[in-house]
Amino acid sequence: MTGLWNRVGLYRSLGVLALVGALAGGVAVAADGPTQQPTTANNASNSEPLNVADFERQDAERAEAERAARDTAQRKADEAATAAAEKKKSPSASTSKGASTGKPGAGVPPAPASCQVYSGHRQTGCTLTLAAGFDLQQFACLEKLFTKESNWNPSARNKSSGAYGIPQALPGPKMATAGSDWETNAATQIRWGLSYIKGRYTTPCNAWGHSQANGWY
Repeated sequence: MTGLWNRVGLYRSLGVLALVGALAGGVAVAADGPTQQPTTANNASNSEPLNVADFERQDAERAEAERAARDTAQRKADEAATAAAEKKKSPSASTSKGASTGKPGAGVPPAPASCQVYSGHRQTGCTLTLAAGFDLQQFACLEKLFTKESNWNPSARNKSSGAYGIPQALPGPKMATAGSDWETNAATQIRWGLSYIKGRYTTPCNAWGHSQANGWY
């Protein structure tokens, strides 16, 4: 009987020890649990893809790239418009090609008194304008037109289009229809210019008005 009670006592002791061990394990688990949360929070913080400053920087870079693209497109459009304007200008300085006369241009008659207020190539232009049947009002328009085109310089050359001479003929050799000395003779160039204007615009004032409106004649 004594042996039986001894075994019962032993089983009770083992049960108590097991219960104490389980309680101790639970307390340890509970104690360890909260210590893991800061690590999780830190990981979450570290895993954020971008902060506000990063987004703002990306937006600024994107806006700058778009602005640069717009500027490039606008510059190309402006260049195309300039090239088109120069191309349009070509009819203003050319008639049908025709053949060279093979002879120098005709001489210039004496300047009438009304043209003596001018000098140099302008006086020549005034004289030839009146000789072509136009009046002084028309020469006033021609004077402005050729001043704008070449400043009455018979050697003026447009580096972009290649237009040449006082009337800015394009190409210059078209003026050979007025004389073989078209390259150096201001009178030959002016005669050609007056002939072109008369055929295309009727009068120098019409040509000047077109030039003011469109930038070329």
